[in-house]
Amino acid sequence: MSIHVVVMGVAGCGKSTVAEAIHERLGYVYAEGDDFHPQANIDKMSAGIPLTDEDRWPWLKVINTWMVARDALDENTVVSSSALKRSYREVLAKDVPTFFIHLTGSQELIQQRLNERKGHFMPPALLPSQFAILEPLQPDENGVEVSIEGSVEDMVERAIAAVNEYAAKVAAQSQQAE
Repeated sequence: MSIHVVVMGVAGCGKSTVAEAIHERLGYVYAEGDDFHPQANIDKMSAGIPLTDEDRWPWLKVINTWMVARDALDENTVVSSSALKRSYREVLAKDVPTFFIHLTGSQELIQQRLNERKGHFMPPALLPSQFAILEPLQPDENGVEVSIEGSVEDMVERAIAAVNEYAAKVAAQSQQAE
């Protein structure tokens, strides 16, 4: 059984960094969620305009299609996606077992990191709109919260430990089912 990890959270929390580390250390097939955005979404965000649900649905469905295709090949995947609302996570997890890692931190810390980030289309001014719609993982959702406090390496280690713990649980359940 393959494992599909979505590293989620607001802009600037470290989604790409953590997803790339999972790819590099655990060998999961990696996709940058931003690469699935249509140009219209990138243009909108670049102009400082928050995306609407209508903007996001096609993007989320494309990410889900990518994960479903990798699942059919029995490949483990990791993808970065804001996945800010439960309804977005439901689209991402449709027909594929998905484990969410929600990177959490204060708005002040993330704002500071965004202000220091260079070369990304998402302007720091959009961060408050992301926090405004953020729906944290609920107890019945398959995932964990991982703090971004401390060093980047600390955050990465916590996320990888969470994936390894989940993978061990999936393996144990798979053996019991046999």
